[in-house]
Amino acid sequence: MTRIFMNMKKTFLLALVIMGAAFGTMEAQEKTTISAEIYGYQNDMVYFDCMQTPLIAQEFHTNPGEEHVYSFECDNLVCLTINGRTTVLLQPGDSLHVNITYEGKNVQVEYSGSERAVVNNRLMKSIETLKRSLRYKNQLLGCVALDIKPKTRIDDSRTLLEKATALMEKSAASAEAKNYVAALIDYDVYMSFIEYPVMYESVRGVALAEQEIGDYWNITEGYVTRTDAQALNCPEYASLLMRYCFYMNAKAAMAKGESYEMPKMMESMYTEIAAFYDGAQRDFLLYILLRNFIMNGKEIERADVLYKEYVEKYNSNPFYKEILDMLLQ
Repeated sequence: MTRIFMNMKKTFLLALVIMGAAFGTMEAQEKTTISAEIYGYQNDMVYFDCMQTPLIAQEFHTNPGEEHVYSFECDNLVCLTINGRTTVLLQPGDSLHVNITYEGKNVQVEYSGSERAVVNNRLMKSIETLKRSLRYKNQLLGCVALDIKPKTRIDDSRTLLEKATALMEKSAASAEAKNYVAALIDYDVYMSFIEYPVMYESVRGVALAEQEIGDYWNITEGYVTRTDAQALNCPEYASLLMRYCFYMNAKAAMAKGESYEMPKMMESMYTEIAAFYDGAQRDFLLYILLRNFIMNGKEIERADVLYKEYVEKYNSNPFYKEILDMLLQ
């Protein structure tokens, strides 16, 4: 989540309090603590933000060497960012201390605290270190700007997947942390497979057939989408699942000799996602689609009809419904 949520009215934040319920039930929560010492930071405020809910958030006045401590309750793994740059994973009952030193564009991070929290976050750090060693860019538009060829990006993505999988197999991190990290890696890899060739074609004018990547329409062959609770609580993975749906529908249309245009309107996206997925994946994605559209604050009435259908036909997580109900009030 970005800082925009912290600037919303208090009543709106209260309306979102049960966002945390996307983690499961709100009963028997354990206290979780994150603390940080930050050096070399030039801004006035230090921010802790949660990717899953804006109600897990805190801010402090910058004071080099001071320990910034924040405790909260959750009942499943959450992902927090510190100043929008340093990412940490926390599970219920974890206590994690982070030493962060800013050195120009570089950020040095060290962990201490409860064993599980330290091991989980060292796994995350090892993946980031791997990306740097591979010079693996996070932003696809940045790759286009640098004229990284699609074949290079795809080869690098396959290397990232192979080496990251090996790191996870050796790690003593929790199963939940590994699931979340695996979903993030899938996002990097398979979005590169699906999105980068067409993005490169659009910007650089090089047709898919001329990119030396093999058959674009078989590039994800063998991939099985994730259904675990951590993947279905990961914002990046939601983006991948939506894009994968449209890619597979385009492939099916092409096989029939039909034309296909990727949906751009909320209504057509909803229809395709609802038809393509089922179960928890469908519930998660339709909820994310409706929530994001409503929170955009424009033409909210367009969500009413789809919301009613979603609740009647597809919603199985009662907390999703409760959140949407409050947003629509």
